[in-house]
Amino acid sequence: MIFVVSGPSGCGKSTLIKHLLSILPDLEFSVSHTTRLPRADEVNGRDYYFVSHQEFQKMQSAGAFAESAIVHGEMYGTSLEEIKNKSEGRDLVLDIDVQGARQIKSKLEEARLIFVVPPSFPELEKRLRQRRTDSPEAIALRLENARKEILESDVFDYLVINGELARAVDELRSIIVAHRCQFKERQKEFQEILISFKADSGF
Repeated sequence: MIFVVSGPSGCGKSTLIKHLLSILPDLEFSVSHTTRLPRADEVNGRDYYFVSHQEFQKMQSAGAFAESAIVHGEMYGTSLEEIKNKSEGRDLVLDIDVQGARQIKSKLEEARLIFVVPPSFPELEKRLRQRRTDSPEAIALRLENARKEILESDVFDYLVINGELARAVDELRSIIVAHRCQFKERQKEFQEILISFKADSGF
């Protein structure tokens, strides 16, 4: 199953996903491509595939992306190859913006979309400023975009309010675990149990 985690910049979705990956087995992270420069703590191939505008546009023209969008003036996209390679036999989590989430849902109806929000707009502004990774102009743009993105939440299946980190991580984990416990997801395990019940029963 593909789980898409999205929300306004600064809502904490990347942090939540990092915690989630450390506690949930059989969960893979889909690394997106972007034209923006890496931050000090980011590693190419782990956080993003950092590429030039020319390389990104070349991939886009070749139809290599399952979704792509311009966010805060930079290009972002999830490659079809990344989804194919990492979703075989495992659940896959995507960290993408609201535009990309809509595109994924239109192409992969079975994907589950999770919207992450801070407890308030002032809290979001505080987090963006405390991050100290963006200029005042970039922060203003991210806040402006956040006001628009929160109005597009109607496409999402789940809501996680990231006020207290531990609780938000638990909510995110619960969504994935609950999905894994659906009957249709556990048919193979159930059939094996069913066989054991039928053994020597005459049924």
